[in-house]
Amino acid sequence: MSQQVIPVYLMPGMAANPSIFEHIKLPEDQFKIYWLEWKMPKQNESLSDYAKRMCKEVKHDNPVLIGVSFGGVLVQEMSKHIKLHKLIIISSVKTKHELPRRMKLLRVSKAYKILPTQLVSNIDLLAKYAFGNTITKRIELYKKYLSVSDKKYLNWAIKQMVCWDQDQPLDNVIHIHGDNDMVFPHMYLNGCISIKGGTHIMILNKYKWFNKNLPKLIA
Repeated sequence: MSQQVIPVYLMPGMAANPSIFEHIKLPEDQFKIYWLEWKMPKQNESLSDYAKRMCKEVKHDNPVLIGVSFGGVLVQEMSKHIKLHKLIIISSVKTKHELPRRMKLLRVSKAYKILPTQLVSNIDLLAKYAFGNTITKRIELYKKYLSVSDKKYLNWAIKQMVCWDQDQPLDNVIHIHGDNDMVFPHMYLNGCISIKGGTHIMILNKYKWFNKNLPKLIA
């Protein structure tokens, strides 16, 4: 690969497959896009150990890591183990302090343990949990992006998201967030690039903004 071409690895959100990035197009003379996919977690695997395993899927030096939602949490954990050109999170959080109250309550009450079975048996509920309540009218469209419905994965992923213990933001993380995100409300966040009208699924419906601005943010 030419030294001028920057490898960009994209990590989808919880339960989602990488086709959520199907509309993300970057100049091919400058960037090469690679999609990452969720693996099944091992028994009692920590998020840190999972991140180390995911790092093995990154085949280039100094790549760009971009993660959406829970995928944004994962790429932050991955960045602790490999050297990056840039770290970008979308519709995500930088610390446990940016989690909404309902997720903090799930952590304290341990109610997250009863969520996975409900989600697996109800794809509409899974879609709403992954993308937010705003998608009800378009839920059929988004079902195609949710391919990871294994209870073991969901049980692990929800626990890791709710119980993420990051106390301080990592240096140099670029955080892009919609001001109408219902999953991670904007009011709880600090230091992010705000997208007017952006919801939790803005990687799907604001892709033109990303195609225009990601090259500048990466450079």
